[in-house]
Amino acid sequence: MNDAMSNAPPLARLLELSRRARLADDVEELAFLAVNDTHDLAPYRQAVLWFAGAGIKALSGVVEPEANAPYAHFIEGACRALDQDARKATTVTAADLPEKPAAEWSEWLPTHGLWLPFGTAGDAARGGLLLAADRPWSEDNILLLEEWAAVWHHAWLARAAAAPWHWLHWRRMLGAAPGLIHRPWWKRRGAWFTAVVGLTLLLPVRISVLAPGELVPGRPAVIRAPLDGVIGQFSVQPNQTVKPGQLLFTFDEASADTRSAVAGQALAAAEAEYRQAEQMALSDSRSKAQLAQLSAKVGEKRAEAAFYVDQTRRARVLAPEGGVALLDDPSEWIGKAVQTGERIMRIAVPGDVEIEAWLPIGDAIPLAGRADATLYLASRPLDALPAKVRYVAHDAVVRPDGTYAYRVRATLDAPTSTRVGLKGTVKLAGERVPLAYWILRRPLATIRQTLGI
Repeated sequence: MNDAMSNAPPLARLLELSRRARLADDVEELAFLAVNDTHDLAPYRQAVLWFAGAGIKALSGVVEPEANAPYAHFIEGACRALDQDARKATTVTAADLPEKPAAEWSEWLPTHGLWLPFGTAGDAARGGLLLAADRPWSEDNILLLEEWAAVWHHAWLARAAAAPWHWLHWRRMLGAAPGLIHRPWWKRRGAWFTAVVGLTLLLPVRISVLAPGELVPGRPAVIRAPLDGVIGQFSVQPNQTVKPGQLLFTFDEASADTRSAVAGQALAAAEAEYRQAEQMALSDSRSKAQLAQLSAKVGEKRAEAAFYVDQTRRARVLAPEGGVALLDDPSEWIGKAVQTGERIMRIAVPGDVEIEAWLPIGDAIPLAGRADATLYLASRPLDALPAKVRYVAHDAVVRPDGTYAYRVRATLDAPTSTRVGLKGTVKLAGERVPLAYWILRRPLATIRQTLGI
């Protein structure tokens, strides 16, 4: 004990130690204060800082306690015995201990001990400070040391709970930290915090997913190639309004006209041959026998000629109904060979617009009939187009980017003047689920797909 502290009043020494405890940087410095600088309040020969959960934390005059030393085993047994019997500052002698530690007391410690417990039952940070001196403890020293133990323990709790990952931090948050465990649960901040978080996680929310989407015609008239051939020219332009029966495009008619002319000549030749055989049949029985064969040939040539005439007519494609012509650049089609049934263009009725979305397989949540859908266009981020899901495809199909997705069609709640083809993001709303499930759905799915659990 230095001269300044030894000459100061006891209360001043207690205040100085309390200030140093508050300014301690970590629990290691606090442990050093407990076993060494407590000597400023009352003289002793040895001091032990012990915790019920961790055992010996610090020894006076020792940098690092040796857990397997005989002295450490003795102190451990003595402190456990004192921790069970005392809840306040208690003077201790060998007679106050069980048989084994009592027999070894005189070998390791002076005659007069003082046990300063801290913490409460059920707390892992519970423990005590054991001081051993050669002279009996005075009542004034006991009161002074008991107050110092309480101040020191408060500083220990503050330092031990400073790190958010420390176990004591969470015990304090839950209201079960030392000194608070005796309080009713409704008076604990941590209990209220836990209750609020738990109730919040149980709140029902609408589960939703996002999918790429665009505005498409609701029920367009699809114009397909009526025959195999080469497209000759287009008579309409993209987004042009057309009327029923209006010419849309034509095929190259040169080859069709040639085949039609050849078929006509073949038909005329067959008919002439038939008339000649018919005249000769009056006098020649042999020619009469050939009439049936020539008649069948005439019918064949007539059907062939009619077919080529029909092909020539079908080479001119007309609009089956009025609407807006939807197609790519017409110049890309001119001179292109197409097959029967290949889609060339579409005709959409103005105002008949729907939302088409592509729902990824990983986001395929259950969507009830007429589920809510909202399209947020990339070109109009401040506006939203509400709709109701009309159907979700049963099978996933391959998208141009190589991924699989389900086609979703949704009918707009109100007519819109927004043109077909604009793209954006579609929000699809499913059933109501707890907020906790809404938050953990994707992480849990990722974990299951990665770890298979």
